[in-house]
Amino acid sequence: MRFRVLSALVSLLFYAMHSAYAAAPVSAVPAVQGETEAVLEADSLSGQKDQQVEATGDATLRKDGKVIRADKLLYLPAEREVDGQGGVVLEQPSGDKISGPHLHMNMTTGRGKMEQPKFQFQGDFGHATGSVMEIEDKQHYSLSNATYTTCPAGNDDWQLNMGTLELDRAGQVGTAHEASVEFKGVPFIYAPWMDFPLDDGRKSGFLAPIQGTTSNGGLDITEPYYWSIAPNMDATIAPRLISKRGVQLNDEFRYLTPSYSGSLSYDILPNDMLTHTNREHIAVKHNQVINSNVSGYVNYERVSDNNYFTDLGTSMFSTAQANLLQEGGVKINSDGWNSLVRVQQYQTLQNPLAPLIAPYARLPELNTHTSTEFSGATLAFTGQYVDFVHPTLVNGSRLTLAPSISYPLVSEPAVYVTPKLTLSSTQYTMGANNVAGLPNASRNLPLFSLDSGMTFERDANFFGKDYVQTLEPRAFYLYVPYRNQTMLPNFDSALPDFNVTQMFSENRFVGGDLIGDANQVTLATTTRILSKNNGAELFNVTVGQRISFITPQVTLYQPGASMGISDSLLGVSGNLTRTLSAETAVDFNSAQSQMQQYSWVTHYRPEPGKTFNFGYQFMRDIYQQIDVSEQWPISQHWGTVARVNYSFLDKRLLNTVAGLEYNEACWTVRLVAQRFVTTTLQSITGIFVQLDLKNFMQFGTGDPMSLLQQNVPGYSKTSNNPAATSAQGTP
Repeated sequence: MRFRVLSALVSLLFYAMHSAYAAAPVSAVPAVQGETEAVLEADSLSGQKDQQVEATGDATLRKDGKVIRADKLLYLPAEREVDGQGGVVLEQPSGDKISGPHLHMNMTTGRGKMEQPKFQFQGDFGHATGSVMEIEDKQHYSLSNATYTTCPAGNDDWQLNMGTLELDRAGQVGTAHEASVEFKGVPFIYAPWMDFPLDDGRKSGFLAPIQGTTSNGGLDITEPYYWSIAPNMDATIAPRLISKRGVQLNDEFRYLTPSYSGSLSYDILPNDMLTHTNREHIAVKHNQVINSNVSGYVNYERVSDNNYFTDLGTSMFSTAQANLLQEGGVKINSDGWNSLVRVQQYQTLQNPLAPLIAPYARLPELNTHTSTEFSGATLAFTGQYVDFVHPTLVNGSRLTLAPSISYPLVSEPAVYVTPKLTLSSTQYTMGANNVAGLPNASRNLPLFSLDSGMTFERDANFFGKDYVQTLEPRAFYLYVPYRNQTMLPNFDSALPDFNVTQMFSENRFVGGDLIGDANQVTLATTTRILSKNNGAELFNVTVGQRISFITPQVTLYQPGASMGISDSLLGVSGNLTRTLSAETAVDFNSAQSQMQQYSWVTHYRPEPGKTFNFGYQFMRDIYQQIDVSEQWPISQHWGTVARVNYSFLDKRLLNTVAGLEYNEACWTVRLVAQRFVTTTLQSITGIFVQLDLKNFMQFGTGDPMSLLQQNVPGYSKTSNNPAATSAQGTP
């Protein structure tokens, strides 16, 4: 408003000094009822305010949110028509800016025409040019003999050439007619019609085809079509041609509402030319909120045969699947009770050279838990009933009731001492396939624990920066008397990895069939480095050791631990520097004086587009693997990507990825090769080439972007656009 008043005063002064050029001041032209006034400013104004006004020299016209700037403007107030000449810039209320040498427009209807327009989109979504642009309104345009690119001005590495380009800024869609994509002056794709998004929102339309070649499928081409059904609903339909096998149809439907959400996938390859069978895959995920206390879910996956993922999978993750979950359940939270009722089973994909024992089905499983405070004590109850079903192993049901009471003797911010007593009562009823003749049985066991700890804090300074350091010693005593459990079935018990969580558990086993006898104490100390500004944890070191006063008698498939000092645990995680993070865990068996388990993971990420990851995992007699991956530039334009996953026990590479990337400001070329093991004797090799036109479309063989994101932690798209690099900054 201040600017308009000042403009009016300047115009009045101009009129007083140069009355020969204008009969009245015209900085504000009256509007008809329902319209805002037109504000006209320039170095020189002449004409009649109600008939015709001519503005020259840095002329600007504002009306109804539209702004027109030009060297010269001719405005007809009665018709609301404006004609601009020389360096015309049109700014629409939507934020679009269009420039050209000549514009004619009706300021009321918004309709107009601009010669040789240059249309600049917001963000990194490029610019368009044409010979003539027809303006229908502030959000709809049509350009003749048009080009479009996301390259910087003056860079024509790639462009989309069109006979006509229609821009719908309301729907954020560009529609091209008689279109061809040109790269480095060479046209390589032609389409009589195509559309593309003008922002990063969801739009219906064909996606770029995915092409590739694999050793067991031959030429592999997928043409996905994305359907944006509604703001909360979409689908992808992707026909896939596999030259050695036939045509597979892949379909995915997704939905999201306040009360339910999920996805449905169905893939079918009718009459595989190699196996002469129909190959199918279905996956359903659904979450339902019934009311504030009740919710339900379904997670179901099934394939037609054991080799489906090996033959038709597109990633190492899919081919490594062995047990496909098929589960549905209802969760109930009411009056302090948390309950779950579910049915669960698996489809186990068998490899004849390495057969697997399928997990038990739970048909059904009921879980419930509650806790309450009473006179300073915590009273809790946990119950579980499971009916275990298996086609070849012993069947049976298990009922477990476990009431407990805990009472904090000391409960302060820095000190706690909490004893807890639990009575675990288990009842078994045996069913089919009971070839060992196991009887119906019961087990009753008391479990006593005493958990205590302290927390100390101090201000600390490391490398010239202020932090808060904590010291948190903890002692956990556990007593469980021995019960002979050799005549009980084992439906789901197993030995877990020895880690920080399991170190303070009340049972040496996971699952509900075995409860280990114990008379032991676990001593541990944790120190943390915390940010003084927000309390975020930056570094963590935990050292712990378990000391047993007895030799445990309850074992599983192997001798139990001996009396005395058992495994020692060291865990370290955190940010060593701003760019370097590491995590390690060491499990050392003191009785046998040997390492039981060891892992180390390091990430170095100095900036986007630069990452190096190193991992090593060791579990005695189980696995020993090294995993190294990287994304690293070797020059201004060239970069490398790679991953190597090697098994020392198997003496072979499990997964290898190697590739090169060439980056320019508005396009990237990727060449990636991968070879990964699918079974004990089989592996798949794939080679992928992709041209990625920034914020427009990707062309090539396969989907190397997804492959690299899955295999190289921290992988990111890079750009040689200085502005983009500056905007990204560093982590």
